[in-house]
Amino acid sequence: MDLKDTAATTATVWIGIDVSQDTLDVCLLPTTGKEKHKEFSNDALGHAKLLRWVQHLIGEQGCHYCLESTGSYSTAVAYFLAQAEERVSLVNPARIKYAGMAQGLGNKTDQVDARLIADYCRKQQPALWRAAAPEVRVLVALVRRLHSVQELVVQEQNRLAVPGLPAQVHTSLKKMLRVLEAEVHRLQKQIKEHVENHPGLKADKELLLSIPGIGETTAHELLGEMPDVKQFASAQSMAAYAGLAPREHSSGSSVRKRTRLSKQGNSHLRRALYFPAVSAVQWNPLVKAHYERLREQGKGKMVALGAAMRKLLMLAYGVLKSRQKFDPQWTQQQKRQPMLAVP
Repeated sequence: MDLKDTAATTATVWIGIDVSQDTLDVCLLPTTGKEKHKEFSNDALGHAKLLRWVQHLIGEQGCHYCLESTGSYSTAVAYFLAQAEERVSLVNPARIKYAGMAQGLGNKTDQVDARLIADYCRKQQPALWRAAAPEVRVLVALVRRLHSVQELVVQEQNRLAVPGLPAQVHTSLKKMLRVLEAEVHRLQKQIKEHVENHPGLKADKELLLSIPGIGETTAHELLGEMPDVKQFASAQSMAAYAGLAPREHSSGSSVRKRTRLSKQGNSHLRRALYFPAVSAVQWNPLVKAHYERLREQGKGKMVALGAAMRKLLMLAYGVLKSRQKFDPQWTQQQKRQPMLAVP
């Protein structure tokens, strides 16, 4: 799952950042000497002060910043550090949680969390995070904004369906729905134009559209949520990034729980694949065969559909990595190219 970068191993100081909406609680953990703690505001001024504080304390030593991946609260400071050419990693919060449980930590404070993140960084040396290209960051923001507005549309539709509404409320809901639906159409148009205006995104979109089950909306979402495929050594690594890697739970001879998807990755990417996988089960020969094989083995519908989502993502990885459109005869080719394997 991790992106490989040996530069992370040169660090001698590890910096854990516990991120909240307004503040950054920071722990600086050196190889030798006393750890340092300080709080900064989570804004542009606070980010600059954080960097100056660290540089003042460590001088020429190499350092490695680490923070949990918590959406917009964490990406702003991560972008700032990456642009300053600092080593920075974004880690799934579940990994930090389990690291704390393994250490038997009972107290949970911002300082304790920052120290835990710094210690995790020191011991695990997580892969370095790479900022997406500016046009991709804009696409991500547009796609996620579209989802938010679409959710508001559903909420207002549900309210409108309540029986016995006063006429005034009914009128208000209808008016709001017209505004929201117009905004949905505007955002969809803006997303399409944005992709068309950037040759790299447009070329990747054409490759994704060659895969049965992936339409324009899904292609836009995948372009935003999938990191650059060059950062992953295999399709399996990409699936793990999305939280679509199977997790087996067994112990000894008596514990044999059902294998499930890990779901410890990009939830936006998983959501983008759900309905396309439903379509691909009908129209994509590779996904359909995989789904039917699992059903014949007695797997439940949702388990098989999760596997179909994984298969579809791996196919997307394959076409982007190879720069070749989807070929239903890929199975034979993949025996000669393990990197593009789709089990």
